Amino acid sequence: MQHLDPDRLVLLALSEAAEELTDSDHLAQCADCRHEMQALRHVAGVGSETQDLQALPPPPERVWEAIESGIAATRRPAAPVAHIAERRALPRRTRSRWLTPLVAAAAAAVLAVAGTVAVDRFADRTPAEEVTAQATLSPLKAVPPNAGGDVQVLADGQLRIDVRNLPLTTGFHEVWLLDPDDPTRMVAIGNLPDAPEAVLPVPPGTDLKRYRLVDISDEPHDGDATHSGQSLLRGTLTS
Repeated sequence: MQHLDPDRLVLLALSEAAEELTDSDHLAQCADCRHEMQALRHVAGVGSETQDLQALPPPPERVWEAIESGIAATRRPAAPVAHIAERRALPRRTRSRWLTPLVAAAAAAVLAVAGTVAVDRFADRTPAEEVTAQATLSPLKAVPPNAGGDVQVLADGQLRIDVRNLPLTTGFHEVWLLDPDDPTRMVAIGNLPDAPEAVLPVPPGTDLKRYRLVDISDEPHDGDATHSGQSLLRGTLTS
């Protein structure tokens, strides 16, 4: 069976040419052409997925070597005249041998570039912040048992606070660091925003080995900067 021209197959796979009725009929009957059409469309699909990538890096040298090897593998010496009749009697698969390595090489090039971009983006990510101490916040007696939270002390001198199910308040929730040996000694850290997580700076010079008890309180809008005495959650920092 006569095969479709390779250039025609490429155009059809890229949807740059309208598929004629004769093309559809041929593809329905020719398994070789259907297989190569699917391979070309797969490569085109992989390429389209990387269209939103910007500033693509050059592909590794091994990609160009694979492409050159694929092209070299398709080159065949001219057949002796004596074998022309014999070759005409064989199924026409020259195009298949020519197309398959190029499809594989093209797919390798697309995947290699996409993989290189992914590696570069991963390398550009900010390293995970170092945590020097942490605490689990537990509800006090008058607080619903499903309330709680977690605290992390970051190496840059900030507290990352994640709370959940705090009781509603007409005032605001404030974070404190207390001395467990003398709870009257405390350091105000700041107010919690209307969000499940907050990052608040620890005042410079604060001794976290002494002020290691984290306290979340319910504070009214009364202009008094001292602790209200209404603690909701507490937890002790450990390294």
